[in-house]
Amino acid sequence: MNYVTEVAKKLLEIKAIKLSPQAPFTWASGLQSPIYCDNRISLSHVETRDLIKEGLAQLSSELGNFDIIAGVATAGIAHGALLADYMHKPFAYVRAQAKGHGRQNQIEGEIKPGQKVLVIEDLISTGGSSVAAINVLKEAGHEVVGVLAIFTYGFDIAKENFAAAEIKFQTLTDYDSLIMFAQKEDYVSNAELTTLTEWNKDPKAWSDNQSK
Repeated sequence: MNYVTEVAKKLLEIKAIKLSPQAPFTWASGLQSPIYCDNRISLSHVETRDLIKEGLAQLSSELGNFDIIAGVATAGIAHGALLADYMHKPFAYVRAQAKGHGRQNQIEGEIKPGQKVLVIEDLISTGGSSVAAINVLKEAGHEVVGVLAIFTYGFDIAKENFAAAEIKFQTLTDYDSLIMFAQKEDYVSNAELTTLTEWNKDPKAWSDNQSK
């Protein structure tokens, strides 16, 4: 199965990814964007959820052997847990910050010494949250074999961050494949395609221009 195209198709169909060049979204960072991705919506759609789970399982074979799956909180937890159940692997997850009470854990679950860890994220933009989780795992003495995610915007900064961390990453689908499918299926006009292409080349500059 061509997961790249099928996942892009499903994410658009269920509106987990929305394209709105004429009325941009505002990201948590404050940047304006003609695209918004919320892969948590896929959890409510069984067919899409299974497609993602099976696709991640297939993709994991490209990263070599691993013993346990760790999700990145919070959006990577559900898909990581689903994949772990599907592959009969142990599961844990990594918090952005350690809890301020109780055992003050930042890694929830049990990762035994010497186990190889596969990290699951839902979305890669800059790669910052994934790399932060990787660093937490490394500092705890664990070996990370790589990161898998559902979708990436394909930003150069993400590639640079993963290269600096010396960690491989793979995604089921990506921005270029999504836009190619959206154009083919008339989700966007030629004018909207131009806007989406310009945004992807320099999101900050495009966002700044929206405020002028």
